[in-house]
Amino acid sequence: MDHEDFADEIRDLNLSYLILAQRMVQRDPASAAVKLGLEAETARWLAALPPAKLVRMASLQIGLPQFRFDAAVLERMAGEKARDELTATLHAAILAHGSQRKKTKRTGGHHDET
Repeated sequence: MDHEDFADEIRDLNLSYLILAQRMVQRDPASAAVKLGLEAETARWLAALPPAKLVRMASLQIGLPQFRFDAAVLERMAGEKARDELTATLHAAILAHGSQRKKTKRTGGHHDET
């Protein structure tokens, strides 16, 4: 059986994601934080990372980008829904995610970022 560990592909994906995320945060921190699902402090930290640290982080053997939506939403995004309906669904999911974060911060509870 041919076994691939995809290490090079994971590194390339991670590096592309980190570079894009850093550029987005540097250009428009508030918008990037929402689009990437990052806390403001994490966005500021990412914006300040030097290239060598981005490369080091990219070399981790785990994928850094993560889906933020459940399977049903992902299936609808891949399906034949009209663009306006899909946009409304995504907007609602982002708002729900943001309100859950605010609620968690007010109550002092822990919210798992997925």
